[in-house]
Formats: sequence, structure tokens, C-alpha cells
Amino acid sequence: MNHLPENLKYLRKTKGMTQQALAEALFLNRPVIGAYEEGRAEPKMETIKKICELFDIQLEDLYYSSLNEKSSDTHKNIQNPSKTAPIKILSITVDSNDKENIEWVPVKASAGYLNGYTDPEFMASLPKFQLPMIKGGTLRAFEIKGDSMLPIASGTFIIGEYVEDMRLIRDGSTYIVMSQSEGIVYKRVYRVENETYLKMVSDNPEFETYTLDYSDILEIWKAKAFISTRFPEPQNQNSIEKLSEMLVELQKSMDHLKK
Repeated sequence: MNHLPENLKYLRKTKGMTQQALAEALFLNRPVIGAYEEGRAEPKMETIKKICELFDIQLEDLYYSSLNEKSSDTHKNIQNPSKTAPIKILSITVDSNDKENIEWVPVKASAGYLNGYTDPEFMASLPKFQLPMIKGGTLRAFEIKGDSMLPIASGTFIIGEYVEDMRLIRDGSTYIVMSQSEGIVYKRVYRVENETYLKMVSDNPEFETYTLDYSDILEIWKAKAFISTRFPEPQNQNSIEKLSEMLVELQKSMDHLKK
């Protein structure tokens, strides 16, 4: 469970600070602090670090412990689908207007992403762009390879929205899934009731279905859009002509039977 909203309010009050005072200390506007405390917005990584420094608290305690109740219930497990997945602090980048970028992860950077997806310096080295027409949370673009999801071709970039809670997975929807065993893959995903794994299905029937244990999964991104430089090929004219000929012959046969 994410305890940041209640903990931020608790820490602010223990310091005798108003929302305005905390906002000034963090170089933010007061309504932003209200949004954090009400759980309507999530602080950026740089802001989280400032909060931890200001209140001399570990990031893990800020998110996973109920400070007001002095709870010892920390680090809930993402592998348990019956509970809310823990908040994973993503390394993100923002533009000059403090808007989150969409980081671009090409195939050649996939291995580096597996090792550096939590490293702010690595994330800062990736290409970035903005797509104002796509609304949602944190977005990232991954280049896929192979033909397992035809007609989505190899080399296509899938733009995904970060999935924080396993329970938000919609059976049959497509996701970018990053795991320790399979790396970065694009699949149609299904949850299995009372089981601790996901079923990974390819749209290309030549590829076998397999499963991934929750413990193996590092990140999941729900597909929101795709970008491809490969345009659809026109239909084969010869095939169309042959189909037309077959229909004409079929019609002649039907007319003959009627007579």
C-alpha cells in the first residue's frame, strides 16, 4: 500500500509546517502539496529525494510504512495478486516545463535498460519525446523485435503506460513485459485466477504460449499506441482477381443448379 499521502501530511504536521511552508521548502506551489497529501498526484523523483532529505527519512519508510501508526508493515509484495502492488519509484525525465518525457528504448538499448532501468543517469541518456495526444500516466516507448505479434511488425515501437498494480491487468490486452528470464517482450497477457503467474500469448499462432511468475517480472507497461516506419503493403492484385474469378464461377454453378 502507498502510504506517501498520509505520511507526508503526518511529517509536515510533526514539523509544525503549513502546506505553504512545505511548498516553499520544496520549490513547489501550495496546491501541489495538497494534491500529494490527497493522493491525487505523485511526486517526481527529484521531489521525493528532497522530501526524504527534508524530513530525514528513508524512501522505503516514506512509501511503505504508516508512520502515524508506527506500522511495521513494509514492502508489500507485487507477486501477491490479492494485494496492492508496491509503488515502484520509476526513474523518469522531464522537459523544461516539468512535463514527463516519453523515453525511447530501441532494441540496441534493451540490455542496458534491463540493467539500468532504475538508474537516473541511464534514463537521462535515452532519446526522449512528447506526444500530447496520448493522455495517461508515465509513458515509455519500446522497440519490439521478431514476428510473434504479427501484423505488428518487428521494429515497431510500442508506447506503453506503466502498470503499478497487477490487479489492473486486463485479460487479453497487450503489454510490454520486462522480466529477468525473457527480457523485454510484447505479448497479449492473461491473469490466471488463484495462481502467481501470467499467461503470455502471441498473436502469431506459430509461437507457443508460456507463463511468467510474478517474482520474475520487473516492469509491465500497457500498450497505448504504436509507431512504425513500415507502411502496410497493398493487397496482392492477382489474389483479388483470382477471388473474383472464383466468385463468378460459383455464381454460374448456383445458376446452373437452379435451372
